[in-house]
Amino acid sequence: MAPVDEPNECTGLLTPTSERRSKRQKRTPTPLPLVQIWVVLLLQVVEPITGQSIYPYINQLISELDITGGDEKRVGYYAGLIESLFFATEAITVLQWSRLSDSMGRKPVLLIGLFGTMLSMFCFGLSRTFWALVLSRCLTGLLNGNVGVMKSVMGDLTDSSNRAEGMGLIPAIWSCGAAIGPVIGGTFARPHERFPGVFDDWFWVEYPYFLPCLISGICAFAGFLLTLCVFKESSPRRQKYTRSVSDDSLETLVSYKHFEPVPLRALFVYPVILSVSNYVADAFLNISFAALFPLFCAMPREIGGLGMPPSTIGYIMGSYGAVCGIFQFFFFAKTIRFLGERRVFLNGMMLYPMVFALFPLISLCAGTWLAWVGIALIIISLVFMDMSFGAIFMYLTASAPNKASLGATNGLSQTVVSISRAIGPAFATSMFSVSVENNILGGYGVYALFFTLSVLALYLAIQIPEEVWEEDD
Repeated sequence: MAPVDEPNECTGLLTPTSERRSKRQKRTPTPLPLVQIWVVLLLQVVEPITGQSIYPYINQLISELDITGGDEKRVGYYAGLIESLFFATEAITVLQWSRLSDSMGRKPVLLIGLFGTMLSMFCFGLSRTFWALVLSRCLTGLLNGNVGVMKSVMGDLTDSSNRAEGMGLIPAIWSCGAAIGPVIGGTFARPHERFPGVFDDWFWVEYPYFLPCLISGICAFAGFLLTLCVFKESSPRRQKYTRSVSDDSLETLVSYKHFEPVPLRALFVYPVILSVSNYVADAFLNISFAALFPLFCAMPREIGGLGMPPSTIGYIMGSYGAVCGIFQFFFFAKTIRFLGERRVFLNGMMLYPMVFALFPLISLCAGTWLAWVGIALIIISLVFMDMSFGAIFMYLTASAPNKASLGATNGLSQTVVSISRAIGPAFATSMFSVSVENNILGGYGVYALFFTLSVLALYLAIQIPEEVWEEDD
């Protein structure tokens, strides 16, 4: 972990010695505790399923609630607000949940988060007013600190020799969930129309979006049961042994020198600040794209969109998640070892300007095969862009002052990232509406803005050191 009591260490890390790099490359990777790793990964897949299952139909839902008075140009304002509320409320509590996991343990916090996610999804599906949607999304964020806690668990179970394999699986599994979630939302929204012989009861007509929420909630409940019955506590303060061997796997648990979390102010050191800043930039651009793309696909061609139905949008987003997940699962660790964490992160950040520049070109080709070529290029780019998350997770995990403060470090990063993710969707979709309503750059002003922000984020990315921060395993 990055030291906090040696002020000169940070500057030295910016130029790693060849001796340190050689030692790191020659070290034999510690065997991963596979059973616990896979439990965490199965929990990880629940997050994007519940979070992104609403994306294919949220714009149609906003239109049907007649919040905009029939003005399609204003849908972006309200859709972005709904998408942002989860992250806004999560930012209020995620640091507290993460710090609580350092002292009380990871398992209780994970259980609370999964139960809260399940409950809020059921509420969302039963909502028939705008404010009911608002309250259900707020409930999700307030009760859910699992995003930061699961990264802490992965940090507990890995060390610097095998972290590429462990951390690389997080974005890969997230992508699988990101593939499943939109497909669930696009396929099972309005089931009385899509499956009239099965869902023709009055309930499905009155609550046309409850079925995808029900399926997502069941996934969260399955994760709750898995955590309750299988997951073993990984918090360093709760560990009572350093190594255990089972018939299924070799579970190697790291021995810790420091069992007490550092004060919150001790987290504000250069390695943590730089790692968190780059994570925030990456997350902001990524969530802004995630909000813009389905809106761009759903809006009529007359205002710069593609006029696609929710099912098509769901399948496009699902295909991206599937391709990205498969690629990262098989190639992330190999790519990290070949190129290094810094190069992988920079490569991903370099692609953001190109992706945002493709939007107006696709719009101009709407209705032709060239539009599908542009969408394919975006999906391919996203595969490499998403690898940047695994790389920055490795910097972030290594930047923690000690193992006992890993939860607080991840909580701090997730708090700031949640704020950026709360701002991102509302900002991006609102800028879409502003650009269209005021005909800024022909309605494409939002893409020029995000192109500029992507270039600025790339400047921040080049500040990270060649090697991850040195840590004590």
